[in-house]
Amino acid sequence: MAEQKHSILGGKVHVYKRPDSPIWQCSTYLQGKNRRVSSKEISLSAAKDFAEDWYLDLMGKKRDGTLVAGTLFNPDSG
Repeated sequence: MAEQKHSILGGKVHVYKRPDSPIWQCSTYLQGKNRRVSSKEISLSAAKDFAEDWYLDLMGKKRDGTLVAGTLFNPDSG
């Protein structure tokens, strides 16, 4: 089986597959938090392109002060 984990951008971003999934995931550690997102890509090269764009977008938000923790959960909704 081929390697299912790759590092890009000098190890700042990781592209990996979960067991039994054809979809590549992306992760990074930024501002004290692990951040993850699905690339929704099956191709490794497309997933790496997605991950690079995602990371650069996060860095832009960090620079602008608009980087938030993520989706907020309201236990009273629903």
